[in-house]
This record gives sequence, C-alpha cells and structure tokens, in this order.
Amino acid sequence: MPANNGNAGGTRLVIVESPAKAKTIAGYLGRGYVVESSIGHIRDLPGKGDTIPEEYASQAWAKLGVNVDDDFEPLYIVNSDKKSQVSKLKQLLKEADELYLATDEDREGEAIAWHLREVLKPKVPVHRMVFHEITPQAIRDAVANPRDLNLRLVDAQETRRILDRLYGFEVSPVLWKKVKQGLSAGRVQSVATRLVVERERDRIAFTSASYWDLSAVFDTGLDSDDPSRFGATLLSVAGKRVAQGRDFGSDGRLTRQDVLHLDQAAATALAGRLDGASYSVRSVERRPYTRKPYAPFRTTTLQQEASRKLGFSAKFTMQVAQKLYENGFITYMRTDSITLSETAVAAARSQAIKLYGAAYVPDKPRAYASKVKNAQEAHEAIRPSGEEFRTPGETGLSGDMFRLYELIWQRTVASQMKDAEGESVSVKVLADREQAEFSATGRTITFYGFLKAYVEGADDPSTDRDDSEKRLPNLAEGQAVNVLELAPAGHSTKPPARYTEASLVKELEDREIGRPSTYASIIGTILERGYVFKKGTALVPSFLAFAVVNLLEQHFGNLVDYDFTAEMEKVLDDIANDRAERVPELRRFYFGDGGDGDEGLKDLVSDLGNIDAKEISSFPIKGTDIVIRVGRYGTYLDREGSKVNVPSDVTPDELTAEKAEELFAQPSSARELGVDPVTGHSIWVRNGPYGHYVTEVLPEEPQPADGPKKRVKKADQPKPRISSLFKTMDPEEITLDDALRLLTIPRVVGEIDGQEVVAHNGKFGPYIKKGTDSRSLTTEEELLTMTIEQAKEVFAQPKQRGRRAAAAPLRELGEDPGSKKPVVVKEGRFGPYVTDGETNASLRKGDTVEEITIERAAELLAERREKAPVKKAPAKKAPAKKTTGTAAKAKTAAAKSTTTKPTARANTKAK
Repeated sequence: MPANNGNAGGTRLVIVESPAKAKTIAGYLGRGYVVESSIGHIRDLPGKGDTIPEEYASQAWAKLGVNVDDDFEPLYIVNSDKKSQVSKLKQLLKEADELYLATDEDREGEAIAWHLREVLKPKVPVHRMVFHEITPQAIRDAVANPRDLNLRLVDAQETRRILDRLYGFEVSPVLWKKVKQGLSAGRVQSVATRLVVERERDRIAFTSASYWDLSAVFDTGLDSDDPSRFGATLLSVAGKRVAQGRDFGSDGRLTRQDVLHLDQAAATALAGRLDGASYSVRSVERRPYTRKPYAPFRTTTLQQEASRKLGFSAKFTMQVAQKLYENGFITYMRTDSITLSETAVAAARSQAIKLYGAAYVPDKPRAYASKVKNAQEAHEAIRPSGEEFRTPGETGLSGDMFRLYELIWQRTVASQMKDAEGESVSVKVLADREQAEFSATGRTITFYGFLKAYVEGADDPSTDRDDSEKRLPNLAEGQAVNVLELAPAGHSTKPPARYTEASLVKELEDREIGRPSTYASIIGTILERGYVFKKGTALVPSFLAFAVVNLLEQHFGNLVDYDFTAEMEKVLDDIANDRAERVPELRRFYFGDGGDGDEGLKDLVSDLGNIDAKEISSFPIKGTDIVIRVGRYGTYLDREGSKVNVPSDVTPDELTAEKAEELFAQPSSARELGVDPVTGHSIWVRNGPYGHYVTEVLPEEPQPADGPKKRVKKADQPKPRISSLFKTMDPEEITLDDALRLLTIPRVVGEIDGQEVVAHNGKFGPYIKKGTDSRSLTTEEELLTMTIEQAKEVFAQPKQRGRRAAAAPLRELGEDPGSKKPVVVKEGRFGPYVTDGETNASLRKGDTVEEITIERAAELLAERREKAPVKKAPAKKAPAKKTTGTAAKAKTAAAKSTTTKPTARANTKAK
C-alpha cells in the first residue's frame, strides 16, 4: 500500500527501494506526496527460468544476456516476481505530476533509479533525490535540491554486472565438467575463496618450532601503595638474546643465527645455575603513552567490529544496519568515508561534553582522512542520524538493533574526544651469574580520554585491549630485588590463524579486491556454496574449495590473481569518474588484448582438453603414497586403489600422514557379505556420508559387441536396494542374513481395512504408515518383527501430538548478549542445536558441542531470528472510494535536463 499524503498542489510520486524506507520517508513528507517501493531491483539480465523475449530467443547470446558481438549490449528482463509491482508503479505514475527517484546514493542505487526510469518511461518531470540519512530535515533538503541521474555511475555498475555475468556463465560450466556438477564461480567470490585456501595451505605446510626461556617473579620487599611483585621473562644470556617465536620461519627453523635457542634441557640447566643468584635493576625506561581515537565507522570497520564484539556475521551486520538506516536511526551504511559533517561533529562533541565533561573534548574538532584508495562516491561515515544524537537508551530500540546502534553511537562520540594518555615502562633485571637479563614491561593510563566511551576489539583474543593496564613497582636503577619464582617455560610457534569474517573483510579491503558494500554477500556466498565452513568463528575451506582453486590457478590464473582483480576495481572507478569507457574495457576482459598477448576470457574457456579432472581434484599427502581425492560424493583417501572416506568434520590441515594412516587402519568401510540367493546380486556393507548402510550391486547392462553402446537415462536405470544399519548394529559384525532382512525395509506388514500397512525407517526414526496415517515405533528392531496384530494395536491408540519431556541440555554456554537469556546446547531430531528458550539454531558444519562458544552461539541465534518469518497483521477492509466530479488536471511533460553521455545507452534492449 503506497504511503499517500494527499494531492494538494499536485501529486509527486517518490520511489525508494524498500517498504520500510518508504514508510519512514512518507512520515516526513507533507501533503501531495505518494511514496512507494520498487522492492529492490525491478529488472536484471536473464536468470534461470526467465522467459526470453521472442525477438531474442533464437539468438545464441540470449541466455547469457549480453551480446558480446554488439558492444556488450545487455538484455534486461523485468523479474517475474516484480511484474505486478512494476504495473503498480506505472499506475501510480499515471496519477502523478512529478517523479522523484529516491534510491540509495551509490552505484547500485543509481542503477536502480536508471532502470526505473527506463521501464516506467515517465512523461512527467523526473528528479533524482539523494540523501545519506533519513531524518525530516535531510528528506526536505533532498526534495528541495534534486539532481540529474549520474549516468557514469550507472555505466560503472552495469559494467560490473556484465563482468560478473561473463565470468559466472563462462567459468562455472568448466567447474561442472572438471570438478563437480552444480558449482559456481564468481569474479570476486573465487578470489576470496583462494585467500582462505591459501591460508589453509600455509597451515598445512607449517612446521612448529619449540623454544624455551625462563619465567620469573620478583619482589621489591618494600611496603607501599605500589605493587611490590612483578613478573619478568628471560631476555638474554651473556649478551645474546634468547630466541622467541618471531625468530623462526614457517619451516620451524631459525631465521637468524645471532640468537640463543634454548631447549628444555638447556633452560632447566640454566635455571639450576641461577639458583641462589642475586638480582638488581639494570635499567628503567619510561616513555609517555598516547592513543588517539579510532575514526568513525565505514562499512568494513563496522563489519569487523560487529564480528569481534557482537558475534555478528558480515551479512547479518548489514541486515541490521539496513533496518537502522531505513528507520531513521543511522546514516547510510554502505560507505568508504570516515568523514563527519559539521553538524555531526557538533552533535558528537556536544554529547561527549554532556556525558563525560568538557575536559574530555579537545578545543578543535577532529578531522579524519580516508586511507582507502579509490574510495567510492558516497556520503559520510556511519553515524547516528540527526542534528542531535540520541543515546541508545533514548531510541526505544531493543535486541540486535539496539546493540549495533550502541556500537555506532559509542564509536562516533569517541571519535571527537581527547587522546588517552599514560606512561609505558620497560625494566631490565640482571642476575649476578650467567649475565642473565630479564625484561618486564608495564603501562599505566593517567587520562582515559576517548577510552571512557569506546575501546576497539581485536581479532587475536590474546592481544591486550587499549584500556588495559599493567602496573609495575616504582623501581630505580641499581635497586636490589628478590626472586620468588624461577622456572623454565616452554613455547611453540603457531601456524597462521585462519581468517575470521572480520579479518577476511580487512584482507579484501587491504588488497583492494571488490567493493566494501559487496563483502557481506561474498562471504555469505562462499559459505552457502560449501566452499567454506565455520569452525567457531574461523573460516575453514572445504576440500572442494581446494579442487576449485587448484583448477582456477592452473588454467585461469589471471582470473584469480589478486592484482588483476584489484585492477578491475580501479577500472570500474575510472568508468565512474569519466576516465575510461565501458566497451573497450569489457572487450579487453572478454576477447583479450592482442598487444601484450594477454588471453581473454573467451579463449581461456574454449580449450578444456588439457585440464585433467582427476589431477585437479587430487592432493598427495607429503611423505606418503596416499592421495586425497575430491569425488562426486565427497572426499576420500586413495592408496593404490584402496579407498577410505574422509569424515566431514576433518579439516584440511588436520589430514596429516598420521591421520590418514589412522583412517586406513580403521575397520574397512566396504565389505562384501555374500550373494542374495534370490536375485544373485552381491550384497555389501558400506560407509557413506550419513553412516553405514547395506546395498546390492546390480549387474551391468550387457552391451552389443559391435556398434555404439546403449545409453540409458539415469531416471530409467534400475536402482539398487539400500537400507541404513540400525543404531544397535556393528558394521563389522553384520552378516548376510542381517543385510537381507534390512533390505526388506520398507516392509509391508499387512492390511488393515483394505489399506496396506508399511514399516519405514525415516529421518525422525522408525514408524508404520497406513494411507496418510502414521505412528512412531519404539525401536528400529520393530521394523522387522512387527505383526499386523501389533500394528492394529498401535493404530488403535490415540496419536500422540504432545511433545516428549524436554531432555537435559548437553552444555550451558552463558547469557546471550542479545536476548539476555541463558543459552544451552541441546540434542534435537536434526542434531545438536543452541537455544535461548525462544529461538533455536542448529549447529553448522565445523561446530561441535564440545567447542562451540557463547559468541558463536549468539551469532547462530541472531541469524536465525533474522530469518524468522514476520507475522502479518490481519488485512483491513479498504473503505469505499468516493467519486468526485473534479476533472483530471492536464499534465505537461517537462523536458529532462539530463545530459546523455556517449556511454549511456538510451537504446538498451529491454522487455
């Protein structure tokens, strides 16, 4: 239902992207405005199931949606689910005197506005209405100061869409043929997957190094308000620095020879020789400590911090931020900028003074300059909206929206506060034996400044927060100290940490790959496609991702090259800024550049003969004759024809030579039990992705000696009988008789009232079914033993519709930061899940009952709440319309002042 504020003085139709945004803006506009939503994009290149217009259906390029031989002219189709909305917009436009296109002020928003103009074909004046916050004043200013459509932004967005279409439609079929059916490739998603795979390769190649030092606790022996005890670590012996983790390479070897590498024996012996030694302070170095405030949020830093502090995924962060923006709480959330407007600076300073005092606010406002290269046109930093900021408590928000708003509010206010100040202290303590020198560091904060309002999180949980203090005694050079504890301490180097969503976002931005506004969808895509899964908060690549990246690196190297992908972003920026044209750039990408010999995408996908599908999906385990292979039905190990499945919970870096031998040493997952005396078919017990099962091996269809082989469609091929083992059965002990009995399931028990009763083993457990009526069984064994008389007794009982008694939780995790309710792990019909009593969320691949944290549980619950269906209010009956005798006003179409660029095509093919 469009938001209608009357028609005094003519009607102006305002079109935005979302119903929520339309509702908020309608409340700020006066009479004479009708605000309606396009509900996102109204048209796109042809997708799966879309009907191609008859005049293009016979064209070879029609399904691609891009005529590569005619300046890459796109073919746009109105989405089938948007046709009714487009009709509605056209009807509203007939009754309007002016059209305001009020979509977002970025490239995508500009493209949506252009598509609306192209499809609606307005005969009234058209205005581009832009704003970066939804407040009454911002909306009034936007109406009063419209602009023309920026066709350079439209060209840049369209070029991106065409690039992505060419890449996906040309490369994905290669993956289907050479790796696995149904896979997809994406221009930026494939590069993001490569980053995750490369990090896992580094972990696999990593060799841990062991090193030791001494840990000591000293005491000044003085009685004062200052602490008397402090910890210290061995720094050097006889002037030679003791080796630390940073001195070792990824191969476990020292990278420098001027350090002393202690092993356990040497460290223990040194501790023994220092027994009874005297210690004194050799030096005390004091330095002032200053920490400047963090810049206000841009898209990527908001995603990173929401991940660290709130446990939100990048995708969920943007969903919540979108709601906050559309409801007028924050400014536009897709931005590269960290600049605040003068109004926002004044609001932040005013709030800081009010909450913390004038002593915490500098005399002059702080200004921040973006460090992001090629920052896209947009707005200002993400901040609370309005000329005066509402504190979180004044918003009336709750749950995830409250938490994210609070984060944005805190960061914005803190950005205009004074530096934190303090003192850093470094102390060296020397023993009178072995020239053993120990080191201790401390930090005190004398003025908290902005840290009163906000402290940034860190990807490494072992990193000290900016507001943490470590106080040392007030020591002086030459002062004697007593040793209370002295012990050897062992350490080992750690492999590089896997990416989290936060650190992957940072890596993509640092490498200038993709646009910040797309990172959430990119990470969401590689998770949904099974290329990556989560283990806690870490992103783990699947073996399937290894195979895909292997193929792309070997045969499409340019397409997953980091510099090449970043360069494409610069090209899009150049198009947006009128420094490049779309057609030459698309031609270079697709057909190549004959000048320097670079192959284009078309040539790369034309010759697939030299791609060895088996080699692409094979990964030898170093030091063994075992090969990891990615097959159609999962990952398995192959040793000269002997095969064993790899459990789905084994990560690539865990599949070492020892683990592989362990899997082969397990009882055989495939064993022939014998021959079915009735059919003559061989009966086997095997292990599959869902557990052990028994099956029969059907004989191959005989082929004619001469002539072509007969091809039988898969749907017409006979299917072997298969049955899962009961939970009480041991695959090593199952016999041929057991297997033959299992293969009778589903088993016909008999008939009741002329209806067949069949025993089934379903995903919810064993049951019997009569027509549409079913009853659960107590044990799986009843599937084989139940008689028709027993079945009659079961069906005679009333159907149990109530729930069983709640099982005790498997683990208690703590309080959900969002709902403030206790979260527990429980076992359900579909496996383990987390719940806060109101929302349930299943554990994902990589999550385990034993290792899941409250932060990961909160993320799963937050995503589940977001996907929950919205309860609709009952529809109200519309009042009868009143007819009037007022004649319709004549409408005159004003000339459009938009300057058409050579790259903006007025004749784009469209349906």
